[in-house]
Amino acid sequence: MKFIGRKRELEDLNLLLRKKSSSLVVIRGRRRIGKSRLIKEFVTGKKNWTFIGLPPVPGITKQRQLNAFSAQVAKNLNMPKMQVLDWSEHFGFLGNQSKDQKLVIVFDEISWMGSEDPDFLGQLKTAWDEYFSENPNIILILCGSVSSWIEENILSSTGFVGRISLDMVLDELPIAKCQEFWGAKKNRISSYEKFKVLAVTGGIPKYLEEIIPEQTAEANIQRLCFQSEGLLFREYDQIFSDLFSKRSQTYSNIIRTLSKTALTLDEVCDDLQIEKGGSISRYIHNLVLAGFVAKDGTWNLKSRKTSQLKRFRLRDNYLRFYLKYIEPNKEKILKGLFEVGSLSSLAGWETIIGLQFENLVLNNLKGLCKILQIEIRDIVMAGAFFQRTTKRNRGCQIDLLIQTRHNVLYPCEIKFSMTEVRSLVIEEVEQKMKRLSFPKGYSIRPILIHVNGVSRGIIDSELFTQIVDFSAFLNI
Repeated sequence: MKFIGRKRELEDLNLLLRKKSSSLVVIRGRRRIGKSRLIKEFVTGKKNWTFIGLPPVPGITKQRQLNAFSAQVAKNLNMPKMQVLDWSEHFGFLGNQSKDQKLVIVFDEISWMGSEDPDFLGQLKTAWDEYFSENPNIILILCGSVSSWIEENILSSTGFVGRISLDMVLDELPIAKCQEFWGAKKNRISSYEKFKVLAVTGGIPKYLEEIIPEQTAEANIQRLCFQSEGLLFREYDQIFSDLFSKRSQTYSNIIRTLSKTALTLDEVCDDLQIEKGGSISRYIHNLVLAGFVAKDGTWNLKSRKTSQLKRFRLRDNYLRFYLKYIEPNKEKILKGLFEVGSLSSLAGWETIIGLQFENLVLNNLKGLCKILQIEIRDIVMAGAFFQRTTKRNRGCQIDLLIQTRHNVLYPCEIKFSMTEVRSLVIEEVEQKMKRLSFPKGYSIRPILIHVNGVSRGIIDSELFTQIVDFSAFLNI
């Protein structure tokens, strides 16, 4: 499969080769986001040793992880398999073997590798200090999907403070890069058809790799989601069992709650009927780190200071689609009795796809700024914005608000419609602007972002400074 996107990330990794000292690199991100693929692209043509931890399935032990690592050492170094009882033996051996070599060493799914040994990271830190860091031509990459484990045990650990050269978080691919998965046929596939696929997959590379360009959006989604052998039919359970193990049901319950609408922490607790406390805050924080949930913080337009009030939004399109359409039909799908003729025939599709569209735009903020010709360096704050009802102000919620240092506000209305957007949106946006409390001397430039066109009345109203079609994101 052709390597798509990640140009900047690849450049950052290659820059490390120009250093005159060793490099310790952390790469993290959600399952299927392309961490291993990026590493594979980086190490191509370079001498490398790559090791992968075993998944945390029932019955996994420290010794089974050590044995699996031994087999990989034998394969990487072309030698007989070693029998060891402790990680320090492996690390010491690799340290001695790597002396004076120009080498990239990769520990993939490191949280799995060290899951059954509390001394694993301490021994790795010792090996880094005693062996690997002494070789200026070594790059050691620690990679994993469990971002919360990496943050707690590596990034926030006193043992690794000051040792990490690069901390890389992989996010979804930009929309413009996503269309490359349609290959040579991309220019013959409509923007709306691509949009329908992205409304299900988001910008997750592995999901997009499964696209068959010759098939329609509906046919691709039927094959991936509504057939028992489809990748996205079984993916949800795999995500939570691999990443969150024993607490998978708790994390799944939070995701279910957020799949309906963005909520504050108090509202999440109320919906789940649990007490507010450190545990629920930690679970949500871990979902944010994993890339499944976004923490949207509003701010004061005058002082430009962020508010303590936060809302949590499910930012992952696949998870919402699964909960809304795959899971409720699971038994039918297993029996081969569920087929989708048109996505629009799915119950509540227009509401759900509206939320998915909002995610695509919010997750592609840099691309939108490029379309609007807003310089990134000029942005003071940007994101989903909400204004609470007070004695002085009325409540107000804006899909996306961009505030610049030039005292310009860009309230963005993200509007999905199965047909062209009707003139009703004019009154909706005018009401939001009346409610929005902003400092004197500010310019307001409303933006409308749509998929299937807008009515003549919207154009003639001249309310919107710019009307952005989804296709613009594909052609940046």
